[in-house]
Amino acid sequence: MPLRRRAFAAGVAGLFSGLSWAAARPAEAASVPPFRLDQLTLVNLSHVNDPAKTNGFPGDPAFTLETIATIPQEGYYLQFVREGEHTGTHWGAPGHFNTGEALADQMDPGDLFLPAVKIDIRAKAAANPDYAVTIDDLKAWERRYGRIPDGSMVVLWTGWESRWGTPSFPNLDTDGVIHQPGFSIPAVKWLIDTGRIGRRGGTGTDTFSPDVGTEETYTVSKLVYQRRRVSLEILANLRTLPTTGAWVLVGGPLNRHGAGSTATIFGVLPPGVRAD
Repeated sequence: MPLRRRAFAAGVAGLFSGLSWAAARPAEAASVPPFRLDQLTLVNLSHVNDPAKTNGFPGDPAFTLETIATIPQEGYYLQFVREGEHTGTHWGAPGHFNTGEALADQMDPGDLFLPAVKIDIRAKAAANPDYAVTIDDLKAWERRYGRIPDGSMVVLWTGWESRWGTPSFPNLDTDGVIHQPGFSIPAVKWLIDTGRIGRRGGTGTDTFSPDVGTEETYTVSKLVYQRRRVSLEILANLRTLPTTGAWVLVGGPLNRHGAGSTATIFGVLPPGVRAD
C-alpha cells in the first residue's frame, strides 16, 4: 500500500490500528497484517443496467439487451448488449473531456481505488434542482468531519437515485435542458488547487455529471478530468457509503481508447467503519 494511502488509513478513526505499530516494527509487520482481508465490507454503489429503467443522457445511443442464446436451444444463455460507454453507473477517464489525457486502457489500477468522502446535499438539492455546491459548503463539511484527505474521491449525495428510471431523473424542462445539482466551478477549482482531489482523485455523484445540469460548457467536468483524475457518475446506494473512512473500487471493461466504462463500483469499508 503506498505511503500516502497508508497515512490516510491510519488517520481516520483508527481504522487500521495496526499501522502505527507496523511502522515501528517493520520486520514483525511483514508477517502480522493489521487485519484480514475478509474483514473488509463491500457495498454495491451501482445500478443494475435494465433497459426498462436506465435513464440515458440525452443524445446517447439507446441501451438494449437482446437474448441471442437460450439453454433449451443452444445449451447456454447469452445476451447481446448495445450501449454507450457511459450508460448507467459508469466512470469517465481523463481523456473523455481533454485531448491527450489518459483513456480507459491507459489507466493504472491505483487510479481506480481511492479514499472516499461523502457530502450530503440532499436537502439543498430537493429545494433547488440546480443547486451548485460551494466552497463554503465544503468548508462547513470539513468543520464537522475533518479535512478532506489529499487525493480523495469526493462524492455528492444528492438523493437523485430516488428518481432513477423516471423522467424526473434527467429532469428536462420544455427546452430540453437538464436540471440536476452538482459542483460549482469555484468549488472544484478549490478541491484541485488545495490537493484535496489532487492528481489522482476525482468526483462522484448520483446524477449524470459533476456539472450542474444547466452548465452546458461542462467546465467542471473538464477540470475534474485533468491529469489522472476520474469521475464516477450515476452512483447508487449512497446511503451505504460512510461519510468518511471508506474507499471506492471501480471496475468495468477496459475498451481500447475507452472514454471510461460502464461500471460495477464498490465501497470498501475497513473494519470498524459503518455507514451513518
